[in-house]
Amino acid sequence: MSAGPAPRSSAATGVVFATIAMTLLPASAEAHLVTTGLGPVYDGITHVVLSPDDLVAALALAAFAGLNGAAAGRLALFAVTGGWLAGGIAGLLVADPIVPVAVPIASFLVLGALTALDRRLSPAIVAVIAIAVGLLHGWMNGAGIAESGREAMGLAGIGATVFVVVALVAALVTSLGPAWTRVAVRVAGSWVAAIGLLMLGWALRGHV
Repeated sequence: MSAGPAPRSSAATGVVFATIAMTLLPASAEAHLVTTGLGPVYDGITHVVLSPDDLVAALALAAFAGLNGAAAGRLALFAVTGGWLAGGIAGLLVADPIVPVAVPIASFLVLGALTALDRRLSPAIVAVIAIAVGLLHGWMNGAGIAESGREAMGLAGIGATVFVVVALVAALVTSLGPAWTRVAVRVAGSWVAAIGLLMLGWALRGHV
C-alpha cells in the first residue's frame, strides 16, 4: 500500500520538468518586449509568458512562498508585484539596465536552492526576498522598455501577469497535502537551481 504514491510522484515531477524545459526553449531571452500588435499591455503579458528569465523566476518564487504557508504566499504575492512595478518604473526612468545575466542567475540560484531545501522562513523574510526579485526583474523590464522606445503601459501587463502567475502557483503549492507533492515541488526547485548553475557556467566561460 505504501508504494502507491511513487508513480504519481514520478509523473508529477516529470510534468514539472517538462514545463520548465519548454519555457527554456527560446534561443535567447531579451529584456525588451515582444510585439503582439494588440497594444503595450498585451505586449507586457506576452513578454512574461515567453521570457524564461522572468517566468521561471516568478514560478520559483511562488513555489517557495507556497511551501512557507498561506501567510507567506499572500505577502509574497503583493510584495513581488509591487517590487516588480516599482523596479520597472525606476528602470524606465533611468534607462540603464544592470548586468543582464546577473538577474536570472541570482534569482534561479537563490529561489531554486531555498525551494529545494524547503527552508521555513518567516512571512516577513519571504516578502523581502519577493521584493528583491521583483525589483531586479522589474528594473530589467523597465530599462528594456525605455531602450526599445515602447510605451510604459507595458509594465501594467507585466505586473498583472506576474500577479496572476504567483497567485495561482502559490495557492496551489499551499494547498498541497500529501508529502510526495511537496517533494515534487522541492525537486522542481533543485532543477531551477541547476539551471542557474548552468547559466553561471555559461556566463563565466569566456573569463576562465
